[in-house]
Amino acid sequence: MRTALPRSLLCAPRALLGWACAGALLCVPLAGLAQGFAAYITPPRFEVQATPGQALRQVLEIQHAGQQKGNYRIYTADWKLNTDNSVTFSDELTADSCRPWVAIERRELVIEPGARYRYRFEITPPPGTPARECRFAIMIEGLEPAQVQGSLNFPVGGRIGVIVYAAVGDAAPRLEITSTRVVAVDGKPTAVVDVRNLGNAHGRMGGFVDGTDATGARFELAPSDLPILPGETRAVALSPVVEDGKPVPEVRFPLVVRGKLEWGKNSVPLDTRFNP
Repeated sequence: MRTALPRSLLCAPRALLGWACAGALLCVPLAGLAQGFAAYITPPRFEVQATPGQALRQVLEIQHAGQQKGNYRIYTADWKLNTDNSVTFSDELTADSCRPWVAIERRELVIEPGARYRYRFEITPPPGTPARECRFAIMIEGLEPAQVQGSLNFPVGGRIGVIVYAAVGDAAPRLEITSTRVVAVDGKPTAVVDVRNLGNAHGRMGGFVDGTDATGARFELAPSDLPILPGETRAVALSPVVEDGKPVPEVRFPLVVRGKLEWGKNSVPLDTRFNP
């Protein structure tokens, strides 16, 4: 079984989890559910280091916010990050799946109202495993369908996918900027850098750069928190850094950007002019 989450449900890559994304692929506010799926999971994702032949134990916390006992099914899945930044989960093992290395604590769980449960899982790469990245998802699925109240009253099943990245051995990303351009995002021109990953583990661009637009206005810009998987090239948007409660400034192109983008202990210089 494969399920694709459209980009509109992601909010950001780290929003692969949070309050329930419905099995019917509708985002439903908690107040609109009658019991059913009411779980909040922390941390939002795992990025860990694993050693061949050694078990690595991790713990995620499941908080049940429902007024009745919560019944959950827990299992692993493979996943794929699509070109439009949507995610496809798959129950079937992919060709390079590392899910056989993963042991989960239990497959079904009952949590009391308002309680939290610390759920354990282990990753054990076989001895001699070459440097690579193990990627999978832990899926937490509500066993009771929720009733969506409104003009239509229908049951919706909810689930959350917790993404796990485990770098085995000395696996690491190696990022480089291949091009810069301007694309329309939600109808607005946006500065984008195309980033290629030549390494064998995922990476993310970070840091801050300075931008000056056509009016002379200056902005501090930051790259989107997208994972760039090994062998992939992905478009990473540069957006103004905005303080809480303040509106997003309108950037008028052309936009001159200077500074350094960072990944891990490395940095990539950026000195370019973005023209629509």
